[in-house]
Amino acid sequence: MGAQLRVYRRRIRSVQATKKITRAMELIAASRIIKAQQRVAASTPYAEEITRAVSACASFGNVDHPLTREVSVTDRAPRAAMLLVTSDRGLAGAYSSSAIRRSEQLIELLRSEGKEVLSYVVGRKGISFYRFRNRPIAGQWSGFSERPQYLDAKEISQVLIQAFLTPGEEGGVDEIHLVYTEFVNMVTQRPVAKRLLPLEVEETTEEPVGGAFPLYEFEPSAEGVLDALLPRFVDSRVYHALLQAAASEQAARRRAMKSATDNAEDLIRSLTRAANSARQAEITQEISEIVGGADALSAATTGSE
Repeated sequence: MGAQLRVYRRRIRSVQATKKITRAMELIAASRIIKAQQRVAASTPYAEEITRAVSACASFGNVDHPLTREVSVTDRAPRAAMLLVTSDRGLAGAYSSSAIRRSEQLIELLRSEGKEVLSYVVGRKGISFYRFRNRPIAGQWSGFSERPQYLDAKEISQVLIQAFLTPGEEGGVDEIHLVYTEFVNMVTQRPVAKRLLPLEVEETTEEPVGGAFPLYEFEPSAEGVLDALLPRFVDSRVYHALLQAAASEQAARRRAMKSATDNAEDLIRSLTRAANSARQAEITQEISEIVGGADALSAATTGSE
């Protein structure tokens, strides 16, 4: 019985140590979520306004530009680039696996349309997923998933823009898609897939989000304006996606660590009850042995008299 009690107590100490770690990680993630949300909120107005400017230019410019041109290729299969955003660290629940699952669905859809897919991956989890399966990676970045900077987004966007502007016959891509986790609230984070380029031009009578487009005068030309806005537009959208993913990662890690802490508390209570039962059984056995010894000694003394 004593050995079993020691095992229970050793397991309780081990679970208590794990609980302290998960609780500390939960508090750290909770504090980082606030900062991540503030960064998302700070970047949103710029991303929305530059998107409106590009949309207005594409709508009123009446120009044939790669930004809005749908590719129609007869002598080769269209090529699409996909940027997948995952985390550098684990202990975030299903955060990375959900984004990877969404990217796999997008790849299957694009291939069903006869398109070749080039994968660009952000985060060590996504890179490990591709390396383990010996899949080619057109570009990879890591080390900043929890706190991305604008320069990180600019580095990524430059590679994507270069691939988009390169002719398809020379290995360029005709489309760019983003797969990342969108931060909805502290409980809900949703993996999404969005096409970044080319822009979808739709004929509609509804007023755009944010009000009607202003009447722009393009200098020197609409094409020149689109050429100037293209890098900034891609930079802002990639940066916004990285910030959304960072906030989602911290929220997912906080939720996972809270669940781990709660499970540790339940396990400690269960082990404590088991240890108490073992201790009570040990005490009962000791009392029984003492009583039996006393009875045997009393019987021996009575017989000798």
